[in-house]
Amino acid sequence: MTVNWTAENIPDLTGKVAIVTGANAGIGYEMARALAHKDAIVILACRSSEKGNAAVQQIYQEYPQAKAEYLHLDLSDLASVRCFADQYVINYNRLDILINNAGIMATPFGKTADCFELQFGTNHLGHFALTGLLLGLIDCTSGARVVTISSGGHRFGVIDFDNLNGELGYDPQGAYAQSKLANLLFAYELQRRFESAGVNAIAVAAHPGWTTTNLSAHWRMVRILDWFIGQAPEMGALPALYAATAADVRGGDYYGPGGWLELQGYPTKVQSSDRSRDAALAVKLWTVSEELTGVRYHWSIGNRN
Repeated sequence: MTVNWTAENIPDLTGKVAIVTGANAGIGYEMARALAHKDAIVILACRSSEKGNAAVQQIYQEYPQAKAEYLHLDLSDLASVRCFADQYVINYNRLDILINNAGIMATPFGKTADCFELQFGTNHLGHFALTGLLLGLIDCTSGARVVTISSGGHRFGVIDFDNLNGELGYDPQGAYAQSKLANLLFAYELQRRFESAGVNAIAVAAHPGWTTTNLSAHWRMVRILDWFIGQAPEMGALPALYAATAADVRGGDYYGPGGWLELQGYPTKVQSSDRSRDAALAVKLWTVSEELTGVRYHWSIGNRN
């Protein structure tokens, strides 16, 4: 692994197509920007058309040769997720990189358009549905990668199947940790299913460490600590960019910052909690996620080792 790896180490991505969710700001924008600078076709999948289009224009101002496009995606609304997937499949015939990045953190209790608890519904179920709806193109794109963004907070997460909607009691931080644990369980189970089906694609995960972004808007303690230990979004994006592009990445890997407590630093391979590697728990979550979203993963015969 390259010491002090940066976005400059990303290989040429000409001809490759990438989707980054939540790409209008923060680490998502930095991911989209870095991929575009390496000549990938980048789709910025964002909820706000104003912010999404502004981010695209900013990329073009920095790099006029870029190939970047905004497409509307609201992960808290499964109808929007389906519409995005339909549009993408019409316009593109491959998907080399899918970065499931968008998320919310420690929000007050709320529900998605489909009546799921807001953090679980947005951070996990929305990305579960999106990946499943794009599976046909992933399956047919040799060497495709699905990168799902988790958090060090996953270590505090527990999947409460009896209270996934938070209606029996709601703790904002606990719900966030649960959603980030769900992200890892999904990533690892997706890799196992890729392997079982013989799909020439990999599923990996990453976390940004302690990165200063607007994600902490609802968590006062985090906003205060941002001033002291938060790193810039350009650094926070690096673990995901490494997972999405580096040659030595393997399915089921997990990347984060290499500094103290994985809070800051250049990307390196890191370890996740034992609970996140619980295959039985992952299968149960997968089954529940299919039932809740109505999205079932069907494997084609297009992309085999």
